[in-house]
Amino acid sequence: MKTVLVNVVTPDGPVYDADVEMVSVKAQSGELGILPGHIPMVAPLQIGAVRLKKGSSTEFVAVTGGFIEVRPDKVTILAQAAETAESIDVNRAQAAKKRAEERLNQKTEDIDFKRAELALKRAINRLDVTR
Repeated sequence: MKTVLVNVVTPDGPVYDADVEMVSVKAQSGELGILPGHIPMVAPLQIGAVRLKKGSSTEFVAVTGGFIEVRPDKVTILAQAAETAESIDVNRAQAAKKRAEERLNQKTEDIDFKRAELALKRAINRLDVTR
């Protein structure tokens, strides 16, 4: 089976580097599936899971926005933040989700709702990737 090299990189350094058979990401324009030999492209990403198919297994990486650059033999994901499913601290993610929900339920003017919504989306994404 043909493969494509996938690199997931953040400002803190590399998060994932392996050859996979298929990559699936959530771009701003919708869901993208990338196979080896895909046409070159660049697209902005949403908060979501990157699915990496290797043989009969699928690995997941939680990404917080960024960009995907696709070339026929290599896919690079430049993310603001990224974590593999194995490296996610579930208790910490659940606590972050709870904090964000509490902030959204407050009815005071000093709460930044957009920031709280993004924090909630990030926490939910991290929890979804661990399942």
